[in-house]
Amino acid sequence: MKFVDEAFIDIAAGDGGNGCVSFRHEKFKEFGGPDGGDGGRGGHVFAVADPNLNTLVDFRFSRRHEAKRGEHGKGSDMFGAAGDDITLKMPVGTIVSDAETGEVLFELLEPGQKIIIAKGGDGGFGNLRFKSAINRAPRQKTPGWPGERRNLKLELKVLADVGLLGMPNAGKSTLISAVSNARPRIADYPFTTLHPNLGVVRIGPEQSFVVADLPGLIEGASEGAGLGHLFLRHLQRTRLLLHVVDLAPFDEGVDPVAQAKAIVGELKKYDPQLYEKPRWLVLNKLDMIPVEERAARVKDFVKRLRFKGPVFEISALTREGCEHLVQGVYQQVRSQQEAEQPPVERDPRFSEPV
Repeated sequence: MKFVDEAFIDIAAGDGGNGCVSFRHEKFKEFGGPDGGDGGRGGHVFAVADPNLNTLVDFRFSRRHEAKRGEHGKGSDMFGAAGDDITLKMPVGTIVSDAETGEVLFELLEPGQKIIIAKGGDGGFGNLRFKSAINRAPRQKTPGWPGERRNLKLELKVLADVGLLGMPNAGKSTLISAVSNARPRIADYPFTTLHPNLGVVRIGPEQSFVVADLPGLIEGASEGAGLGHLFLRHLQRTRLLLHVVDLAPFDEGVDPVAQAKAIVGELKKYDPQLYEKPRWLVLNKLDMIPVEERAARVKDFVKRLRFKGPVFEISALTREGCEHLVQGVYQQVRSQQEAEQPPVERDPRFSEPV
């Protein structure tokens, strides 16, 4: 399935049915009175967050979505039936905004969340509504109200706790396949990853977090170079960034420190808030470095980069150091989740005596 994280759609809720002007005609009832019913309301357009979807590709090729209008009112006190609603299934993490103004209207952040993105028009009143003591035979009716019509922009930002970033061929896909259930495509050429891959890392019973692997970044990504700039939006909802660095590049003329600084610079240009997120350094491919040289190589790299945060030394291929990294990430994610939860007020009747 093709990964699409942006789409534009036109939606139209159903118009309300018109009211009816009618009078009762029955034998032996010369003045039966009004019996025109109201029109039915138009159908709503709903959006529901489906956890089984991870792309907006369905909306790339199906742009127009229109609900049915309500039925018109009829005689004999019969109201029109409501129009059929339609439900659009969208991935969790979809942002619905106005295509013309850019205003964010809705966000689907929880599985199963259901919202009305276009409300159907109310039905018109039949002449039965206008009956009164001084107006015994009303001939008034009202037309149905029009349903809402909108041009919307759908933008998907994947919901992941941890995001992997780094240069192409840094080993991000190998790392996510080593620690999670994700099986991304892995090859020995740059830009193997063409779209984000999500994986669930399980620590124990009811202990897990979600990690996202994005296409590699290169210098100039914030201006449009490479592929990574197209998917940097998916890092904005993460709680922690893991900066994966190839400590043993195939080309000896490549400086890993310069590459790492370029990635940090691109983050700062793209979104200062993304730059301020907690970021850990993951030095990968240690299996390519002799054991006696590893400590000196790592110390020199961190010193030249002037990095002050946590540093992890791993080999995603052999899974050396991955368990220590996973445990540290889980503790960090869990502490942030607990900090974000509102405090629970304890009942004073059950509080411990001082």
